[in-house]
Amino acid sequence: MPELPEVESLRSLLDNSVVGRTIVGGRIGKKPLRRHVTRDFIADVKGHRIERIARRAKYLLIELSGGLVIVAHLGMSGSLTHRDGNAGSFGLDPAHDHAEFALDDGSRLVFNDPRRFGILRLMARERLSTLKELEALGPEPLGAEFSADYLAGKAHGRKVAVKNLLMDQRIVAGIGNIYASEILFRAGVRPTRRSGRVTRAEIERIARAVPAVLGEAIEGRGTTFRNYLDSRGEPGRFASKLLVYDREGEPCVQCSTPLRKVVVGQRASFYCAKCQR
Repeated sequence: MPELPEVESLRSLLDNSVVGRTIVGGRIGKKPLRRHVTRDFIADVKGHRIERIARRAKYLLIELSGGLVIVAHLGMSGSLTHRDGNAGSFGLDPAHDHAEFALDDGSRLVFNDPRRFGILRLMARERLSTLKELEALGPEPLGAEFSADYLAGKAHGRKVAVKNLLMDQRIVAGIGNIYASEILFRAGVRPTRRSGRVTRAEIERIARAVPAVLGEAIEGRGTTFRNYLDSRGEPGRFASKLLVYDREGEPCVQCSTPLRKVVVGQRASFYCAKCQR
């Protein structure tokens, strides 16, 4: 599933390539996504200029003239590619192109999602904070509101595993399974530890690792294992820099101990039994 680094990388690319363009047409596919896409979606956005590309957690916010916002979530397998007049499908199956926005320069924004867990919503900007998917989100992990003090307060007295705490979108917005595993390895904390038993020193290491890992992943344009492509149709490059995720049985980069896999909150977690306590 695309996480914060993938969506932030996509936001940055689209901000450079489609801002200033006007939507002149398009189409919505017949197969439903996770949320129903209204039949008049294209008619409602036609003629509106793309003014800004923003992000909230794992949600992409395409701000249009007239106070409208397209809210997009890539689900588990989605991609939003920007294709010029000569571009093909970037290797994506056209059968899974569920939405297409034609722009005034002849290019297209195409939402492709094989598993159809993605979301496309059209909202008035002033009502954005009332959207169910956004209203309960915690602070951004790269923002000033996130700190060791904040995380310590949320962890205090909690029995939930610390990895699940990091992945709880009500507590920290945007961190998913891949990066939670990487953050906890950098911090030397085992993913199964009860949040309330993580020491202050460990909380501070986690709080430092969060922006470090996410920042490096954004610089690498995110992580691709299967479906994710950025707006130019290119996979993320950070997979080669993962230290523990999906490396069960391989030697730890720090101590050579074979890495282990454990299920935490129904998600596969990877860690070093020697380096993480």
